Amino acid sequence: MTVDFQTFDLKSKAYCDVINITNQVQNSIKRSGIKNGMVNVHIAGSTGAISTTEYEPGLVDHDIKDILEKLIPYEKNYAHHKTWHDYNGAGHLRSFLIKTSQTFPFKNQKLILGTWQQIIFIECDEKPRSRTIHCTIIGE
Repeated sequence: MTVDFQTFDLKSKAYCDVINITNQVQNSIKRSGIKNGMVNVHIAGSTGAISTTEYEPGLVDHDIKDILEKLIPYEKNYAHHKTWHDYNGAGHLRSFLIKTSQTFPFKNQKLILGTWQQIIFIECDEKPRSRTIHCTIIGE
């Protein structure tokens, strides 16, 4: 079994920026030279998240943001704010809920995703960030 490690960078906007990273993950798999296996996609940080969705404007620009705001609003006064005197408690809770890693299978160097399924990064922090996405590719 072979393991390869690839990274790519992105810049995000604050407050629930949803970015399609499917092509970057796919390119990481191709660069690895591994034919069949799994890729773990990870954001090192506690205010970002990795997930999947159909990347279309209704979901990306409205529905995802609306449901997260109902569940974990940015304007709430979280205990985290009192501890660190910053105001990104919602970002930490959103990342905690969605998670910072996801693993996806691939065959013949092609991600196995549903017809309309894309891999997304969600910026949960209240300020824009420069992020590095880590891809650990395992297979043969």
